[in-house]
Formats: sequence, structure tokens, C-alpha cells
Amino acid sequence: MHALATWWDGIELWITGLPFVPQSIVVLLVSVPAAFLLAWAFDGVLAGVLHLLGRDAHAERDTTEVVSDPSITEGS
Repeated sequence: MHALATWWDGIELWITGLPFVPQSIVVLLVSVPAAFLLAWAFDGVLAGVLHLLGRDAHAERDTTEVVSDPSITEGS
């Protein structure tokens, strides 16, 4: 764990030692893909949980189709 902390401290010191524009570019090149991957992972986990609970978009769409079927409401 100490080796990881030392490595991370070195990365932080390198980034903070850069001028503003290169520092911003490096941070954006790392943080934007990381945020995208984190959001994608959370979306997948949430979709899985909602699917298990029967509360996903597909279940809601299937229920709407059954209710709007005219043959059910006409009684034929």
C-alpha cells in the first residue's frame, strides 16, 4: 500500500508542477474517460438491479402495450 501511495504522490506532484494549460489537458484526458466509464458501470449495475426487481424500461413498455391493446378492452 505504501508503494501505491508513493506512486500516487509522484503523479500528483508531476501534474501540479505542470503549467496551467498542460495540467488542464492531462486532467481532462484522465477525468473525462474515467467519469464516462464510472457512469457506464453505474448505469449497468442500476439496469441490472431494476431488471431483477421488474422495474426496468422493458417491463414498463410491455405493460403499456398490454393495456393499450384494443382487443382486451372491447371484450371480443
